[in-house]
Amino acid sequence: MARTKERWGTRLGVILAVAGSAVGLGNFLRFPGTAAQNGGGTFMVPYFCALLLLGIPICWAEWTLGKRGGQLGYHSCPAILGQLGGSRIWRYLGVMGLLMPTIVYMYYVLVESWTLAYAGYYLFGRLDLGSDPSQYPARSSQFFTNLVGLDQDGFMLQGGLHPSVIFWMIAFGVNFCLIYRGISKGIEKFCNVAMPIMVLCAGAVLIRVLTLGTPDPAHPDQNVLNGLGFMWNPKPIGSAHSALSALADPKVWLAAAGQVFFTLSVGFGVIMNYASYLGPKDDVVLSSLTASATNEFFEVCLGGLITIPAAFIFLGAAGAVGGTFGLGFNTLPVVFAYMPAGRWFGFIWFTMLFLAAVTSSISLLQPVIAFLEEALGVGRRASVTILGLITALGCLFLIYFSKDLAALDTMDFWMAQLGIFILGTIEVVVLAWVFGARRAHWVACQGAELHPPSWVFTVLMRCITPLCLLTVFGAWCYLYAGDYLRSLARGGVPLAAVGIIATVLLFMLILVHLAGRRWDRADADRLPPSPPGPEDVG
Repeated sequence: MARTKERWGTRLGVILAVAGSAVGLGNFLRFPGTAAQNGGGTFMVPYFCALLLLGIPICWAEWTLGKRGGQLGYHSCPAILGQLGGSRIWRYLGVMGLLMPTIVYMYYVLVESWTLAYAGYYLFGRLDLGSDPSQYPARSSQFFTNLVGLDQDGFMLQGGLHPSVIFWMIAFGVNFCLIYRGISKGIEKFCNVAMPIMVLCAGAVLIRVLTLGTPDPAHPDQNVLNGLGFMWNPKPIGSAHSALSALADPKVWLAAAGQVFFTLSVGFGVIMNYASYLGPKDDVVLSSLTASATNEFFEVCLGGLITIPAAFIFLGAAGAVGGTFGLGFNTLPVVFAYMPAGRWFGFIWFTMLFLAAVTSSISLLQPVIAFLEEALGVGRRASVTILGLITALGCLFLIYFSKDLAALDTMDFWMAQLGIFILGTIEVVVLAWVFGARRAHWVACQGAELHPPSWVFTVLMRCITPLCLLTVFGAWCYLYAGDYLRSLARGGVPLAAVGIIATVLLFMLILVHLAGRRWDRADADRLPPSPPGPEDVG
């Protein structure tokens, strides 16, 4: 087994890196749209319930599993789960911690390149929606369609290399240059610089939005206060007459749980890998809470105060509702076209989005790099090359099959909506029921400045969080699984996208099997036995 000596340089560095993996496009685009569509302020009730009962406990689980795995010399999800679970079955189930980062990276870096393209077009004044405000929405929509090839497959490669492919190549190269430099010299150094810049950029746009007042006297109701109210006041959804109706809708609770998982980067195996580079006495309890709080600041305090209020001020209630891509790449350019000095605020906004996306995308690469080093016994250059080839082929598939983003949506559904719940459940079961909740609590509290009561930790990990996970998964299957299975039955691009996922899964399982032989042959006493701690008697 290849043993890495990499470690985080500082405690602040690991907190910013973990927060950076969580802070991404979902904070500024997905969260505002999801909240506005699911009851506004009412949505925050299930959101914070999911944060407390799912997000934070699984964060603690991943940090604890990673820290203990790192003490044993392991840094990949299959190795850590197999070692702490004491069975090969957990090793094979841990392949989800490789599959999801690999597949998610394939489409995430593509969306990341769109933010880079928009920033570049704004910087050089190439994103012009004309002089007629009535044509802004149509021109913005057409610009996005032309950029990503929404209207037909193969659009990107017709008539020479499309500009968006060039932006993808730049974004792809930036990610692999950073990941090649390693944990402390690459990820940590970049996040230490990128996170403060993101705060400054988001703060500048936020101040501009909050000082817009009532820009159009002909529409006095479209002002800052009403924009904030549209985002945060509790309101009914659908045909309901009461704002509390959202709390009775299971889809709202599922949306909240999915948002919490996505925004905290739990269930991807990323945090487990990052935590494996901690020392035995490094804090995981308070550090994980600090990283989560940083992410919530970006999501609620910045993302929640910019996107929807800005859209409402210029476009009204009808223009302030939309999905992630609709708000981010169709609506906001219209907002910047109305806004004084909008070109420069558009450049600042999309530059911030690009930095946020990079801090997340490099975190998706690191767990797989660590596994390839462990599984194949190769160095960083070889592991980066192998992963680069795999993900580049997946990206080219998505670039070619761009019509209606069918391939991208399929991959996102099976990985970032379903897969995260599966891996999160596996992690909690291994930690609480196999490794032992009380032993895990003891490991988590070593070097911790904040000690959660043992009974709270145990009840959460053994009962409440698994029950919530099973409830969410059951509700998801009941409400959504049938529609997506029927779409696969029709064949075409969605089925081909699932074929890509299955191919990568098979490849990863083969590598896990080969790696298992290496791990089984290794000395059982790689590190001294665990220091005496409380036994899990349950």
